[in-house]
Amino acid sequence: MKIILKNDIEKLGKAGEIVEAKRGYARNYLIPKGHAVEASSANMKIYEQERRAIERKTQQEIEEAQALAAKLSGVSITATVQVGEEDKVFGAVTNQNIADLLVEKGFEIDRRKIMLDEPLKALGVFEVPVKLHSQVEAQIKVWVVKE
Repeated sequence: MKIILKNDIEKLGKAGEIVEAKRGYARNYLIPKGHAVEASSANMKIYEQERRAIERKTQQEIEEAQALAAKLSGVSITATVQVGEEDKVFGAVTNQNIADLLVEKGFEIDRRKIMLDEPLKALGVFEVPVKLHSQVEAQIKVWVVKE
């Protein structure tokens, strides 16, 4: 089924693109949630006019994400953890812990945007990527130290 995307959908396409999607996915999820419209001739004419507005909105989001990335690149946060013998860490530092520490610094970042492959289970300094937009990523320093 051909649809016109209103929003960027990961693994499907960007806003304004005409893509082929499975009928059930389009009818049961994308169209009811407002992420897409069916690609009929009437919708194509209407959406061509809206495409320019979407491009401006996307460009503005990218600029805002780049500004936030510039601020975040200088941020260094410290996570204190309990350690046992030979500096073995009890528990781990997760993306939720990092998000909470960023809130304390004044940055409201969703934990799902913090791209940890696995929780930090060792002492040291780690570079953690934060995906602010599909095209913008920032690196923050996380210091994991013992109490």
